[in-house]
Amino acid sequence: MPLPRIQRGELWVVDLGYLGKVRPVLVVGIPFLEHERTLCLIVPHTTSLLGTRFEVAANHAALGKGAFDVQQTTAVPAVKFVRRLGRLNPAEMRKVEIVLAQVLGLKLSVDLG
Repeated sequence: MPLPRIQRGELWVVDLGYLGKVRPVLVVGIPFLEHERTLCLIVPHTTSLLGTRFEVAANHAALGKGAFDVQQTTAVPAVKFVRRLGRLNPAEMRKVEIVLAQVLGLKLSVDLG
């Protein structure tokens, strides 16, 4: 069975295993190449909110209430991806990128244009 084509900015339902359940995620990593490990960097969507600075709410028809918990960013094998839900719009993706940079201690250049 061929692996799905998984692109940065897409929303997927992914089997995160015993503790993570099957839930929506946002792909934040770039696609892997044929000779690389088939891992995708994702941010899970959760309804168990704590009100932390690392939770990013996003509006999308495929998502219910909740937020992306950037603190739980992880790599998941492509075989765990169940179904594509759509794509996050650029403004929503940018909000996640800013928080991801915070979590990783990176400086993001700001594009105001």
